[in-house]
Amino acid sequence: MAGIGTDIVDLRSFREQLAQPGSQFDRVFTGRERRAAAERARDHAVPGTSGDAAPHLAARWAAKEAFVKAWSAGIYGRPPVVGEESVWALIEVVADKWNRPCISLYGDVLTAVAQSLGPVATHVSLSHDGDFATATVVIEYAD
Repeated sequence: MAGIGTDIVDLRSFREQLAQPGSQFDRVFTGRERRAAAERARDHAVPGTSGDAAPHLAARWAAKEAFVKAWSAGIYGRPPVVGEESVWALIEVVADKWNRPCISLYGDVLTAVAQSLGPVATHVSLSHDGDFATATVVIEYAD
């Protein structure tokens, strides 16, 4: 194993930030992540409503944070390899056709992870309940 990370998000605070125009959350989620969260919200909504995408986006935000923590654990003792502001949209939480989540990396993050850790596989678990969303990410060496 290269590293493990976990993160928890307070949904009340997250919703407030999500609702603010120009907040960081306008830039951190990909279109695919936003569509997936909206679809999950619709699928689990009370009949006659569109549902609340915030818990699903919060879990994805927690996964991005948990990925960075797991990556940081994997390079413990060495300096960070990318500035945090630039990474969020390059770490994408995707799902297969059975809605099992996975992390996909792009651009500078994909390159930096490969250069710092070599080939890796990632594993992610997402959850939300009540006022909180959480995620855990494990990065393992692929070789």
